[in-house]
Amino acid sequence: MKTNLVAFIRAFTNRREKDVFKHTQGRLIRVYSGMIMLFLILFIVIVYSVLYFVILNNQERELKTMIEQEASFIENYLSSSQQSDLHSMQDQEVVFAGANQFFYYVVHSDGELILGNEANSRMRPQLLGILNKSFKGTAGIYKEIVHIQGNPRGRGGMGEFRPPEQDQDIRLMIASQPLYSKGEYIGQLYIGKDISFAYQLFHWMLVILFVIGLVFFGVAMYISAVMSKRAMVPISRAYKRQQEFVADASHELRTPLSVLLSSVDAMEMTIEPSKDGFSNKMLTNMRQEIKRMSHLVTDLLTLARSDSNRLELAMESFEFFQQAQKAMESVRPLAALKGIALHLIGQGPVMVTGDQQKLSQLLYILLDNGIKYTPNGGEVKLHLTQKGKELGIIVQDTGIGIRKEDYSRIFERFYRADASRTRQMGGHGLGLSIAKWIVEAHKGTIKVSSEIDKGTSFIIRIPQPVGPLNTVHQEPPGS
Repeated sequence: MKTNLVAFIRAFTNRREKDVFKHTQGRLIRVYSGMIMLFLILFIVIVYSVLYFVILNNQERELKTMIEQEASFIENYLSSSQQSDLHSMQDQEVVFAGANQFFYYVVHSDGELILGNEANSRMRPQLLGILNKSFKGTAGIYKEIVHIQGNPRGRGGMGEFRPPEQDQDIRLMIASQPLYSKGEYIGQLYIGKDISFAYQLFHWMLVILFVIGLVFFGVAMYISAVMSKRAMVPISRAYKRQQEFVADASHELRTPLSVLLSSVDAMEMTIEPSKDGFSNKMLTNMRQEIKRMSHLVTDLLTLARSDSNRLELAMESFEFFQQAQKAMESVRPLAALKGIALHLIGQGPVMVTGDQQKLSQLLYILLDNGIKYTPNGGEVKLHLTQKGKELGIIVQDTGIGIRKEDYSRIFERFYRADASRTRQMGGHGLGLSIAKWIVEAHKGTIKVSSEIDKGTSFIIRIPQPVGPLNTVHQEPPGS
C-alpha cells in the first residue's frame, strides 16, 4: 500500500515539474493552431461568399434577361397588332418558359390580371397581393419568402384526390417590368423564379465546409503539437543546462564561503576590539556579507534541486507547535534589533504530517520576511490552527504592505515589488518562491492579503493525510 502511494505521489509531482514546459508548449499550440484556423476560417468565408454571390447573381441575370425578352415580346405584339390595351391578349396563348419558374403574371394598369400561371394555383391570391402592394409600377429584381399551406389529408374539392403536402416556405426571386404602348404605361409583367434549391445548396455547402473545418482543426492541432514540441527541444536543453549550472555553482560556492567564514572567525579571535576598532568593524561587515551570500547560495541550491527533482521531502508525523516556538526564538534577535514584538497565537500540541525541516524553513522565511518589511516598533504574529485534517498557518505583520497588482508576482523568483527598498533590507527575492514551493510540495495553498502601510498576512492551508504517513520520500514539484 505504501509503495503504491509513493509511486502515485512521484508520478503526480513529476507531472507538476513539467507544468511550466507544458504550459509554454500549450501556448505555442494555441498560437500555431490559431493562426492555421484563422487562415482556414478566412478561406471558408471567402469561398462561401464567392459562391453565394456568384450563384445568386447568375440567377438574377437569367431572370432579368428572361423578363426583358418577354416584356419586349408583349410590347412588339401589341405594336404589330396595332393594339394599345392588354385586354386584347386575353384570348392569346402566351407561354413563358424558364428554369425553376414558379409563376408569371401580366397585370393591367388598373390591377386586373390579364394573363397568368403558377406552379400552385392556391398561391395566386397571396402572390397578387404581394405584387400589387410592393412592386406595382417599378422595375427590378426582389426576393420574397412565401408560405404554402400544406394538405396533409390529401383531399381536394368535389371528391378530388391530391397527394399529401406539407407546409413549406419557398424562396422566390421576383422580376418586375413595366409595360408601355406608345409611351404610355399600360401594365406590369411579373416573373417569379423558385430559388429554394440555391439556399438548400448554400445550407449543405455550409455544413460541408463546417465538417471540413473540424477535420482541418484536428489536423491543425496535430501539426501545431508537432511544431511546438520541436520548438521546445532547444528551450528544454537550455533550461536543463541552466539548472545544472545553478546547482553545480551553488554547490561549489558553499565550500569557499565556509572557508571564508572560518577565516573571519579566526581573525576576530586574534584581534582585540579595544585596540583595533576599524579592523573589527571590517571583519563584522565581512561576516554579515558572507552569511548573506551563504543564505543566497543555499536558496539557489534549494530551488535548483527542486527543479531537477533531486530534493526529497521526508514525510513524517511530528508536533508542529514546538517547531513554531523554535522558529520564533531563532528570529527573535532580528526582531529585537528593530523593537518588533513577536506573538505566537495557538495552543499545542499540533500534530502534523510533513517534512519537518521544510515546514520549519517555511516558518522562518515568512517570519523573517515579516520582520524585514515591518518598521521599527511594529509587531509580527504567527497563528497556528488545526481544523479537522487541515493545518492553518497565518503570518501577519504591520509592515509596509503589498500592492494588489503585485499579489500574483511576489512568489516569482527574484521579483521585487520595490527593488531599491528590498536591496536596502537585504532581500534577494527567493524566500517567498521557496515558501510557495514548500507549501505546494505539501499539496497546500498560500495566499496573501495586504493593505499599504497597514500590513500583510500570508494565509497557508496544508491538508493532512487521513492516516499516519511515516518517512515517505516525495519528489517536489517544480516551481
